[in-house]
Amino acid sequence: MYHVIVNPASRSGKGLRIWQEQIEPVLKREKISHDAHFSKEKGDVTRIAAELCRHGDKPLSLIILGGDGTMNEAVQALPPDGSVTLGYIPTGSSNDLARDLGIPKDPAEALNVILHNGRPRPMDLGLLACEEYGERRFCVSCGLGYDAAVCEEVQRSRLKIFFNRIGLGKLSYLGIALKQLFSTKAISGRLILDGGTTVDIGTMLFVAGMIHRFEGGGFMFCPNADDSDGLLDLCAVGDLPKLLVLFALPTAFHGKHYRFEGITPYRTEKFVLEADAPLWVHTDGEVSCRSQKITVSCLRHAVQIIRP
Repeated sequence: MYHVIVNPASRSGKGLRIWQEQIEPVLKREKISHDAHFSKEKGDVTRIAAELCRHGDKPLSLIILGGDGTMNEAVQALPPDGSVTLGYIPTGSSNDLARDLGIPKDPAEALNVILHNGRPRPMDLGLLACEEYGERRFCVSCGLGYDAAVCEEVQRSRLKIFFNRIGLGKLSYLGIALKQLFSTKAISGRLILDGGTTVDIGTMLFVAGMIHRFEGGGFMFCPNADDSDGLLDLCAVGDLPKLLVLFALPTAFHGKHYRFEGITPYRTEKFVLEADAPLWVHTDGEVSCRSQKITVSCLRHAVQIIRP
């Protein structure tokens, strides 16, 4: 029995049509036992997933149809012991999780992976804590500073809707990233790694803590990230002139940005990041607050996810 949580608003409102025309007919044709649940507003996916975990089948097989933000909502409710098996049909704008897992962009092909060609494998989750909103899990990445400021503007941008409609959602991130580069103020920051090592980032532009390799619509900020090693990969950017960042940013699509001095990788189980002023915070591109201090840790093998 599969429980499918559908975000009808994903892919600029095409999520419902994708379910009705490409997913549900296959499940019916192949006589796959399933039950569909539809979100209507922010928070619904978490609520539905929590109810299924409490009262649904044991073990629970859950399929999420939506984007990275929908997956982010879903994992907030899952027990962090790997007892829930997740299938993912990516219908978002960035789809960084699917990109790293090798899940096809085409919804029908993604469903075929879930039903026939894939197998469940353990995947880590991240856990971010800050005073402003407590704890929040993430599938792909979290960040403080510039990358979160980009995500915050993307969330409310009409450009995102336009580019999603013509299949070029990545351009919304790139365009806003360039705009934010010159409007975001660099703030002094300190990184405290697992074991107590303190790193002075100097004039910090941003630090991204990542489970997967990609964020922001394909930027490979952490090319060596492994989603099942129990570790967080970090990309720290500081003391780098903004004009040089302009040249470095495109190289991040291919993971070549560490050739620039001031962009540094780290790997750790847990880290604390402190800034001298409040900055935007994101988890999987979802932004809800500013903070001066975040604590991030890795939840090893917290979920089982079906991948090719």
